[in-house]
Amino acid sequence: MSYLFAAYSAIWFVIFFYVFTVSKRQRSIEKEVLYIKSIIDPKGSVPTDL
Repeated sequence: MSYLFAAYSAIWFVIFFYVFTVSKRQRSIEKEVLYIKSIIDPKGSVPTDL
């Protein structure tokens, strides 16, 4: 029974770690997109509600 608990714990840890890293990457990409939009837009007005 302890192997089952260890397996479930390991799987949940991997899932949470994956979700955390994907979330972090997404925030980084959103910041980069806003930066690129500010360069492209001649007025410099970029909506912040992405």
